[in-house]
Amino acid sequence: MAQNSPGFASDCQFWLQKLSVWEQASTLETQQDTCLHLSQFQEFLRQLYEALKEMDSDTIMERFPTIGQLLAKICCNPFMLAYDESQKFLMWCLCCLIKKEPQNSGESERNFWVRGLLCRILSAFRFEVKEVDLFTQALGYEPVDYCPGLLKNMVLSLVSELRENHLNGFNTQSRMAPERVASLSRICIPLVTLPDFKPVVEALLTYHGHEPQEVLWPEFFEAVNEACLLKKIILPISSVISLWLRHLPSLEKATLHLFEKLISSDRNGLRKMEHSIRDSLLPQAACHPAIFRTVDEMFRCALLETDGAPEVLAALQVFTWCFVEALEKGNKQPKFTLKTYFPYASPSLTTVLSQYPKAIPQGHRLQPLLYLAKLLREALEDQIHGSREGPFESWFLLAHFGGWADLAAEQLLSSEAELPAALLWILAFYYSPQDGSQQREQTMVELKGILSHLLLLLRRGPLSAWELQAVASERPRTDPRPPAYDQLVRRLLLTFLFWAPEGHMIAKETITHVSFPLFQIQIGCQPCFWNTELPPRLHAPCSAMARTDEITREIIGFLDQTLYRWDRLCIEGPGSRQLATELLQELRAQV
Repeated sequence: MAQNSPGFASDCQFWLQKLSVWEQASTLETQQDTCLHLSQFQEFLRQLYEALKEMDSDTIMERFPTIGQLLAKICCNPFMLAYDESQKFLMWCLCCLIKKEPQNSGESERNFWVRGLLCRILSAFRFEVKEVDLFTQALGYEPVDYCPGLLKNMVLSLVSELRENHLNGFNTQSRMAPERVASLSRICIPLVTLPDFKPVVEALLTYHGHEPQEVLWPEFFEAVNEACLLKKIILPISSVISLWLRHLPSLEKATLHLFEKLISSDRNGLRKMEHSIRDSLLPQAACHPAIFRTVDEMFRCALLETDGAPEVLAALQVFTWCFVEALEKGNKQPKFTLKTYFPYASPSLTTVLSQYPKAIPQGHRLQPLLYLAKLLREALEDQIHGSREGPFESWFLLAHFGGWADLAAEQLLSSEAELPAALLWILAFYYSPQDGSQQREQTMVELKGILSHLLLLLRRGPLSAWELQAVASERPRTDPRPPAYDQLVRRLLLTFLFWAPEGHMIAKETITHVSFPLFQIQIGCQPCFWNTELPPRLHAPCSAMARTDEITREIIGFLDQTLYRWDRLCIEGPGSRQLATELLQELRAQV
């Protein structure tokens, strides 16, 4: 038919006249005549598409100058659209008229006009004409039932062709042409949020041809991604993964959208944070290594740019926890090893870190921690001598599974014999990864003194908040310590208050009493003492110490993370849990 243009042009003229007659009269005879010609018209429409797809849009307009008028009239005839595959062939014919790269205003206007017709076909089907009433009533349907069925049939046809199924009894062995897929993706841009059109969106996202380059329009990916982020469309995880794998900017935007959501919400609410992270679908999608590596790299940049902000660190740890759960749930027979997700880390170290010892009783956690410290030190030595990243890679890996540092602190506070140096090393490295070996050894000595003092307080008898303040005020060196060291000391003291039953008695007074500013920044005070012998009862702390909102938020973060970790590990601790919950509510009311 494509070779017989004159005869085909006459066919176009015949149907143009028929359509003009049908639209001018709304009688039973006209409807009957239309129905009699439907089968013949569908064959014409199919041949029309076969002819047009071999030409570019300029050639089409030159050979068939009335083609636009013909297709416009078809779009206005509900009987033509209602018949079997007519909607699909009409849509493809309209796609052939689109100029891929319009060179002038006329071609741009034509593209706009064609897209308007396509949108009408795909999204509306609200025909306010009497023919629909008569036709559907004769079939026993109401228009409200029948018209949406037109869209449904068209969507099924498109999905079927995209998936290379059999259409209308014809065996379609050839694949859909890449340019047709590209045109469809462009046409779909304003329609991605339509619920009835969702199957086409999914079929496009999962469509895979043999082309070396992506055929779908970037704007299509952007529109679908935006609709997903705003919850205007809910796609299965397989489609979301395909979207993010095929269009990296969409994955980056989804990750940034999550970051913004976490920052704008209650930054210390880890349960809310977990809900937002799961709702983003990023942990589930990250089971694909390429997606995980991209999201992980963005977390890395966020930590570096914020100098390890607690909020970013907490988000990374919650994300990792959700990711590991999704990986375990989805990979009953693992498709990828952990080495695939953490290619620069020691496989044995990654395995140990990912297997958080939640099933190991409290009294049997020392050996896993000692083994972890050994692997970390070996990895750190390798990186110092052979990696341009230095210690950051090992710290970044440990930061994903930060609960190990909390376990190390708890284990140290439960030691009845010599304090394990390996656990001191884990804490010193986790809170100050940038320190050299000599500075880290000095930090370990200082931590050992503080821990020995705390354990001595426990053995001595009833605790006093003033005595605990003395531990917080100790400074063995005259030069100032970095903020990370003060944070580590505060974490040890807070852990002590909730780990030791004796600490429960003074926890509330120690943390919230306005006249006793424990955990505050000290300004210009001299060291109180540094030995393991208990001093006499101390006087009131230095008046230069002042409570800051920053440290209050730090304590809130500790309480929230502790409760979150207890829930994760199914730790009961009813007394500690109730105390931490009450303190968390009280402190949140202050900021």
